[in-house]
Amino acid sequence: MTESVSTERLPSAGVLRRLGAMFYDLLLVVAVLIVLTSLMLPLTGGEAVTVGPYSKWRHGFQLLELVVIIVYFGVPWTRSGQTLGMQAWRLRVEREDGARLGWSDVIKRLAGATVSLVLAFAGYWWIWIDRDKLAWHDRWTRTRVVVLPKRA
Repeated sequence: MTESVSTERLPSAGVLRRLGAMFYDLLLVVAVLIVLTSLMLPLTGGEAVTVGPYSKWRHGFQLLELVVIIVYFGVPWTRSGQTLGMQAWRLRVEREDGARLGWSDVIKRLAGATVSLVLAFAGYWWIWIDRDKLAWHDRWTRTRVVVLPKRA
């Protein structure tokens, strides 16, 4: 049996389970960004990157933070379909056909999720009225988040 056939029966994840996984991942991403920022402090004499003579580094540092976030989600999504937060909540992101995401899927999904978040989580609340329990960015990217069965 192919993976796409076997995963079709897995239920789509609801809003609360997704938000739980997002909260776990948020804690981990913030921790990584704090470490990244602390590594910059010796280079700036302990000053914030966004002020004083180091403000010229601001855009480069923000780009570095963006790359860290993309890598945090992209590497596990392209390998197993699960971030650490998603593992804790037994979630997996996959394409509609059950295949793993590619890097273009990751970038589009993160961009779409950002839109959903910026608009007061509207894309996530949409799950409650969508017949397939898909968020906006799931529809836009032809991906879905499924709930994995409990391990025996």
